[in-house]
Amino acid sequence: MTQFTIDTEVADIVTALPQSAEVFRKLRIDFCCGGKVALKTAAMEQGFNPEEILKEIKELENTQPSEAFDPASFGDRTLVTYIQETYHDPLREQLPELSKYVSTVVNVHGSLHPELYRVQELFEELSTELLDHTKDEDMNVFPLLLTFLRNPSNELVEKVTPHVQELEEEHENTGKLLFELRDITNNFTLPEGACATYSLVYRQLEELEKKTFQHVHLENNILFERVKKVLHSLN
Repeated sequence: MTQFTIDTEVADIVTALPQSAEVFRKLRIDFCCGGKVALKTAAMEQGFNPEEILKEIKELENTQPSEAFDPASFGDRTLVTYIQETYHDPLREQLPELSKYVSTVVNVHGSLHPELYRVQELFEELSTELLDHTKDEDMNVFPLLLTFLRNPSNELVEKVTPHVQELEEEHENTGKLLFELRDITNNFTLPEGACATYSLVYRQLEELEKKTFQHVHLENNILFERVKKVLHSLN
């Protein structure tokens, strides 16, 4: 059993105990781009008692199955394939469909709920960014990273380093969009009398948030960390 404390970094907790991601997401504690901070610091910044969060995490750990599914244990190529099949591929199918529902809700309910216009702006920006980002990863960055991890060389360092930095910056911007989306929807709280389509949109937006944070965590705190370790070894 992992000995978590309030001084353990948030990203390390989620890496060792993936179920804890849901705890942090609901508390709006960044475990992706901002996850390299101690639980104590992250909790206090959000106004929470770190000991109470630690207690909840330890309860999760005690109920964790002995053979828990853990993508962090995958080899490099398997991890990349898992990211692509679990997160990248579904986005290309789901985002265009969700865009239609968002437009419908804005057209029907926007006059009474003007915040929906900002929801639509945020969603469209997020959608464009995610689709462009994942396409670049699949076509260019992931093949380069796998080549580098399989056969690291000084010649590849200059190519790999800026790619990782750029992707982490894009991940950070994605996180900001998601946090604003949660803010403006009041934690995806439906107004009284919301129709079925309204409910569907908020439910799918919250699911998109959940999956995107999981997605970014696997890249930032597992895949990219492997790359950084190799980069460090060559310096």
